[in-house]
Amino acid sequence: MANKVKEAWKSGKAVVNGWLAIPNGFSAEMYSQCGWDSVTVDMQHGVQDYLSCVSCFQGIQLSGVTPMVRVPWNEPGIIGKVLDAGAYGVICPMVNTVEEARALVQYSKYPPKGTRSNGPIRAGAYGSSGTYQKTANDEILVIPMIETKQAIENIEAILDVPGIDGIYVGPSDLSFSYGLEPKLDVEDPFILGIYDKLLAETAKRGIAAGLHNGTAEYANKMIKKGFKLVTISNEVGLMVAAAKNAVKIARG
Repeated sequence: MANKVKEAWKSGKAVVNGWLAIPNGFSAEMYSQCGWDSVTVDMQHGVQDYLSCVSCFQGIQLSGVTPMVRVPWNEPGIIGKVLDAGAYGVICPMVNTVEEARALVQYSKYPPKGTRSNGPIRAGAYGSSGTYQKTANDEILVIPMIETKQAIENIEAILDVPGIDGIYVGPSDLSFSYGLEPKLDVEDPFILGIYDKLLAETAKRGIAAGLHNGTAEYANKMIKKGFKLVTISNEVGLMVAAAKNAVKIARG
């Protein structure tokens, strides 16, 4: 299966990404049918574990959207396992140096481009003809999170690492690392200036820039600014907001 996110980026389009914190295949199945281009299982700050990630992928599969994962950390065990489960993209937190970016690529790709172990138990049917192994290096998206002052200082070297397809900005941690209030949907001119720098550097290299957003309105504004992947809150945040609004309307 071709990676639809990669295809959208090649044609210059932005993708709208759903975010799953709830460890449940049924909610993932329903959520993935809402029009998202991709849906990401959050194993870092969501309450997902590996088995719930697999369950969510099974729920997502019918919708045909691109399944991705935010792994809890930059280490080969979990990266290999989520790819074996069928992830078409790995978003990895706290990639701050060129060495960490190189390691992420190594963990995500089969030889000769990387050191990923062969055993795509769900992604390619273990013991199959090897079709998956022939295309995985090209189809899987490797996306480091850029969310610290250190990462910004090293951004050009990080972006020059072969195999990096995109970056994903974590606004809360980025603000936090500069001594500012950690929050989504920032309006601080200093942080927006960093966004401009990231958009310029990624555009130079044909790399996509992604961003986590709190609201759909802000996400739309960021697409117009040049971001090629926008996430809107997560399913918990959107559910709670809709529920609060429904109760408010019912009570008049």
